[in-house]
Amino acid sequence: MTATMGTSGESRADEPGGGERSAVRSLLRLWPYVRPVRVRMFAAAFVAIVASCMGLVIPLVLKWLVDGPVAARDTGGVWLGGALLLGVGVLEAGLFGLRRWLAARPLAGVEAAMRADIFRHLQRLPVSFHDRWPSGQLLSRATTDLQLLRMFLAFGVTFLLVNGATIAVGCIILLTQQWTLGLVIMIPTIPLVLFCAVFEQRYALAARRAQDQIGDLTTVVEEAVLGIRVIKGFGRHRSQARAFHELSERLLGTELRKARLLAGIWALIMALPEIAIGAALVLGTLQVADGELSAGTLVAFLSTALTLRWPVESIGFLLAMSNEAATATDRFFEVMDEPVPPEVLREAAPDEPGDDGEDDEPRDDEAGGGLRFAGVRFRYPDAPADTPPVLDGIDLHVRPGETMALVGATGSGKTTLTALVPRLHEVSAGRITLDGADIATLSRGELRARVALAFEEPTLFSASVAENVLMGADRSEAEAEDAPPPEHLERALRVSQAAGFVAVLPHGPATQVGEQGHSLSGGQRQRLALARAVVGRPRFLVLDDPLSALDVHTEAAVEAALREVLATTTALVVAHRPSTVLLADRVALLSAGRIAAVGTHHELLCDSAEYRHLMSGDSDDHDGGTRS
Repeated sequence: MTATMGTSGESRADEPGGGERSAVRSLLRLWPYVRPVRVRMFAAAFVAIVASCMGLVIPLVLKWLVDGPVAARDTGGVWLGGALLLGVGVLEAGLFGLRRWLAARPLAGVEAAMRADIFRHLQRLPVSFHDRWPSGQLLSRATTDLQLLRMFLAFGVTFLLVNGATIAVGCIILLTQQWTLGLVIMIPTIPLVLFCAVFEQRYALAARRAQDQIGDLTTVVEEAVLGIRVIKGFGRHRSQARAFHELSERLLGTELRKARLLAGIWALIMALPEIAIGAALVLGTLQVADGELSAGTLVAFLSTALTLRWPVESIGFLLAMSNEAATATDRFFEVMDEPVPPEVLREAAPDEPGDDGEDDEPRDDEAGGGLRFAGVRFRYPDAPADTPPVLDGIDLHVRPGETMALVGATGSGKTTLTALVPRLHEVSAGRITLDGADIATLSRGELRARVALAFEEPTLFSASVAENVLMGADRSEAEAEDAPPPEHLERALRVSQAAGFVAVLPHGPATQVGEQGHSLSGGQRQRLALARAVVGRPRFLVLDDPLSALDVHTEAAVEAALREVLATTTALVVAHRPSTVLLADRVALLSAGRIAAVGTHHELLCDSAEYRHLMSGDSDDHDGGTRS
C-alpha cells in the first residue's frame, strides 16, 4: 500500500509548467468563475482602494496641522485637525468593512461553483482515469486547493490592487511634497523588483511540491482509515506510521524551504525601505534646519512614507499567496482538463438522435436479441503498446432470458469482460449489443437503466440501508418526488436474503450503515449489493461472483430466491464455485482472454480438462484485482 506513495506528486512537482509557467496566465483561467460576480468584486476592490487612499489623506492633514494651527498656537485649529483625523480614520474603517461585505458572499459562491464542477467532472471521467489518480490527490484538489483560491480571491487579489494603487498614489504625493526625498525613498524599488522575480520562480516550485505532497499525505491517511482493520489485523501500524512519518518529514522540509524563501524576501523588503526612510529622515532634517523645508512638510512626508510601509512589506506575502493560488489553479485544471469521453458529452445534449426509446422492447433471438459480444478486444488505455490485450476476439451470445455463467482462471479477464457491458470501460475493438442495439449508441443513462450489476467487492455508502439498495432502482423512479414503492425494496431484500438481518437492525431499513458499510459483515454487505442490483427489475443482470462472502446455508437460500429473478432476465454471472454455476443455463469458459468453450455444466465437465480442473476445487480461483 505504501510502495508507490508520493511518486505521482513528486514527479509533477519537479516540473510546474515545464519552465514556461506564468502565475498570471494560470490565475486568468479563473475568470469564467469570477465573471458572474465581477461587479461586486470590482466594487469591493474600488472601495478598498478608496479606503486605502484615505490613509494617505492623514499625512496631508498633519502637514496643515503642524504648519498652521500648531505653529500659530491656534487651539481651535488643533481641535479641528484632530476631528478631521478621527473622521478620516472612521471613514477608512467603514469602507474596509463594506469591502468585506461586498466580497464575502460572491466569493464563497465561486468556491462552491468550482467544487461542484470538479465533482461533476470526476463523475463523468472514465474509470481508467480514477485507476491512475490517487484518491488523496483528487480530494486535496477539491478541498485544500479550493480553499487557497477562495482566500486569494477574497484577500490576495484585492490587496494586490489596493497596495499597488496605494504605492502609486503615495509615490506621487512623495514626489509632489519634495522630489529629492521622494527619489531617495524610491531608490530601493529596482533591487526589490529583481529580488522578487527570483523569489517568485523559486517559491513557485516549492509551492507546487508542497501541494502535491499534501495530496500524497492525504492518500496515506485515507487508505490508513479505510484499511484500519487490515492494519490492525496484521499488526502493521508501525510500518504505516513510518510511511506517514516519511511523507510528513518530506512535506515539513518543503514547508521549511518555503518559509526560508519567504523570510529572505521579507527581510529584504523590510530592510531596504527602512534604510531609505532613515536616509530621507536625515536629509529632510538637514533641509528643515537650513530652512529649505517646513516642519509640516517633513512630518507629512515621513508619515506618507510610513503609511506605505505595509503595502511595500506585504509584497512578499502577496507574491507567496499568488504563487500558491496559481499552483492550486494549475492543479484544479489538471483534473478539469482531462477529456470527457465524446459519448458522455453527446449524452448531455437534449433530444439526442437515436435515443427515442425505439429499442425499449426486446427483439427476438434471430434479430440479435439478448446480450452479444462480437469480436470484442480490450486493452487498458495505460498499458504498454507491446502488451497483449486483456481480451482478444470475444464472441459470445447470451440468449434472451438465459443465464450464462462465466468461468475462468485468475487473470483470464472475467471481471474486465463484465465491466464492458455497463461501459465502465470502452471496448478497444468489436461491439457489444443488447437486444440488437449496440451499447456504444445508447446513452449511459439508458444503458445503465437496462443493465444492473453487482461486484464481488460490495461498495456501500454512508447512508441508510434503504438508500443504498434503492440506488439500483429505475432512475425515473429514484429521482422522482415520490420514492419507489416499498414493495420494491421488500422484494429486493427478500431475494438477497437480507430481509432477516435488516429487520433486526436498530431502525430497520432506515439504519445508517456507516462509511463503506463496515458496521455490517462481509456477507451482509454482499447481500445488500445484490439487493441493489435486482431492485430495479433490470432486463440485463451482470453479477461478478456475488455470493463469494456467504456461508453455505445463506448461499443456498440466496440461490433459491435468485432463480426467481434470473427466470425473468438475461444474466451474465461470473462464477467460481459449482453451486453458482448450477444457477446458469449455459457456461462460458474464458481462458487467456478468449472464449475457449461454451456449453452446459455437464457438457464442459465431459469435454474440457481446464473446466474440470477449475470446478474440482484444486485451484485457488479468485480474481486478484480489477484487471482480472
